[in-house]
Amino acid sequence: MSPPKLSPPHIKLSEALYMFVAGIVYAIALKYFVFPSGIILTGTEGISVSISYYFDKTLIFIVLYALFQIALITFAYLKISRGFAIRSAIVVSTVILFLFILPEMTFADPAPQNERITLVLFGGIIAGFAKAIAFKHRGSTGDEDIIAAHYAVKYLRPVGSIAIIAGVVSTAFGLLLHYLKAHDFPTLVNTLMYTSLYIFVSAQTLNAIYHKFKITMLVVIDENPEKIGDAIRKASPHRTYTVQADIDGRLNKQLKMVRTIITREELPKVLESVRAASPDAFYYHHDVEGVSRKFYITPIG
Repeated sequence: MSPPKLSPPHIKLSEALYMFVAGIVYAIALKYFVFPSGIILTGTEGISVSISYYFDKTLIFIVLYALFQIALITFAYLKISRGFAIRSAIVVSTVILFLFILPEMTFADPAPQNERITLVLFGGIIAGFAKAIAFKHRGSTGDEDIIAAHYAVKYLRPVGSIAIIAGVVSTAFGLLLHYLKAHDFPTLVNTLMYTSLYIFVSAQTLNAIYHKFKITMLVVIDENPEKIGDAIRKASPHRTYTVQADIDGRLNKQLKMVRTIITREELPKVLESVRAASPDAFYYHHDVEGVSRKFYITPIG
């Protein structure tokens, strides 16, 4: 008996377009901000760019980048989801294409240090924005983002935080090559500082926009907890809730406090459902630090 055939993953046209846009934006960050500033990227991109700096050949970065991404996208296909892998492949292919076809332009001269910081800051913001576009539409820009997506689901950590961890190894490798080429310790330290700033800005931009792995407690106070509970389950079927009796201190009125833990990504939809069910309900929410690994996260792909 032959094994069942796997149905091809369904990729929406809108998702493919978002992946294309993410790839263009990321290519812009690399070509016009990262490469001129001489900073070191995270993950395998950092290894690739360090070797390209050492030999002063951008083509080396593109070739190594492509080879590393093929391996990582294969990992995503096997370990995360086929849809996620294909969306990531669209982004990576777009990045490679636009690194070739984008015209040569200079937005800031990296030689004066005050302009180098401009390249680093805007490069970090633009790169983080590109990553967020890809993640929000169930793809990635490849590289450490694929590993981050895998471990973020497993350990419930923000993807930007995992990117910072990935940056440590690649930065150490890049600094070693930098020193072997230049033998200039002060310049090495300078590059380390700017690289750290880029990694931090990029990660913070990503975390500020992409909220899938940020956990939030929503508390709703209302007279009808069943109605609120149904609204929560309607908006997010995987979630449950608890109910606690409460008293309105001003009106001495019996109320119920309904609590649920959801992701920041789910919050707008859940609030919309709660408001529709009980327009007069009082609610508040706050971030939660630390949650059981049994907490359900919807698959990325």
